[in-house]
Amino acid sequence: MTDLADLSAAANAVTPPPTPDFTAIKARQQATWASGDFAIVGTTLQIVGELLAEAADVRADERVLDVAAGNGNATLAAARRFARVTSTDYVPALLDKGRDRARAEGLDVAFQVADAEALPFDDGEFDCVLSTFGSMFAPDHRRTAAEMLRVTRPGGRIGVASWTPDGFIGRMFKVVGGYVPPPAGVAGPPLWGTESHLREIFGDVAMRCTRRDFNFRYRSAAHMMQVFRDYYGPVLKAFAALDAHGQAGLKRDLEALAREADISGGASLVAPAGYLEAIIVKP
Repeated sequence: MTDLADLSAAANAVTPPPTPDFTAIKARQQATWASGDFAIVGTTLQIVGELLAEAADVRADERVLDVAAGNGNATLAAARRFARVTSTDYVPALLDKGRDRARAEGLDVAFQVADAEALPFDDGEFDCVLSTFGSMFAPDHRRTAAEMLRVTRPGGRIGVASWTPDGFIGRMFKVVGGYVPPPAGVAGPPLWGTESHLREIFGDVAMRCTRRDFNFRYRSAAHMMQVFRDYYGPVLKAFAALDAHGQAGLKRDLEALAREADISGGASLVAPAGYLEAIIVKP
């Protein structure tokens, strides 16, 4: 006969959450970032790449890898400092945008399709690894951090810029998530914007963190959110997943968030978006 205590324990047992299907999640992410035209938004963020390259002390002839490079802000910043740069992303169309920008400036950059969670490079191949608002979107945070560490030489630097949870973009993701929930069991990208999380996933390393603001500048809240709706993959896909009522609510809430963040005084829109700049030294 089954013991009553065993039945009670079974009834109260907590079923562990299912392991996320990272392959399926990344396939959906690729489609998301390939939609619209991220470069319309991405090129406005160039100053972040320049600041990160300076903070990481990128020098001439160093081997530099840009992970989840998008349209190449950190790529261009490092190449302008005469580093030997390899620019990677898992969305070929984004690399094409970066290639066009590098060609226009006469910069010698290697471009390669690559997954941030499985970088196709040797251990210690690079002096410096950078990522601006890119690595944070890989669904497996620990694996991404481990890969970035693996391809960095001992004593080399890793520089990452990531939106903070409490900043404008972090709050925008929360608004969008209220209408289109993110995949279950996957850590939110803005966690990369917290020092505690970076120390957890990168382990025992020397780390220097600086909180910064990037100012989004548009004509108005409505103008900014229309640009994001038309060109920024995560917002574009969120609207596409909703019916007319849901779209109207999301539009209202996003514009309200942008108006709340605006510090322009009404002449246009200037919305500071907090991000964390982290420089990590591999032991």
